[in-house]
Amino acid sequence: MRGHGLRGEGAELTGMSDVVLSSAPGYAGDVTPGEAYRILSADPSARLVDVRTRAEWTYVGLPDLSALGREPLLAEWQVFPGMAVNARFAEQADAALAASGASRRDPVFLLCRSGARSRAAAIALTAAGYAAAYNVAGGFEGDLDAEGHRGRVSGWKAEGLPWRQG
Repeated sequence: MRGHGLRGEGAELTGMSDVVLSSAPGYAGDVTPGEAYRILSADPSARLVDVRTRAEWTYVGLPDLSALGREPLLAEWQVFPGMAVNARFAEQADAALAASGASRRDPVFLLCRSGARSRAAAIALTAAGYAAAYNVAGGFEGDLDAEGHRGRVSGWKAEGLPWRQG
């Protein structure tokens, strides 16, 4: 596991190597939704990019970062309804990150439904020059429960983090 020298308001955030669940060639690693939110709360340079589809943002909901004085950035990894990979993802995410004031050295947390698309998006942003692109493992809704429902076992919603209906 490897960490990132994340810095908050004048103080280094410690223990980042402890919150990275795994790292893999091609991106900074996986973090839990709770750790992503903790770092977003403590480090004003950190950003959250939701890579789900417009349909998911609208009908399933979005992380609510209003208590932190910001909003999640939105850039589709795949385009609904065909779910083809968005060939302009890196360009669109880069534009949204730049417009928010982020640099390519700042921590970027990528979130999808369950953590698969956001892992691919983290790899793409790393290839585009981002030094600290993290996958939010478990995503917004997480794994299916025994009844076939999401949002109860793992993920942003299951961890009780703030969100709102789209």
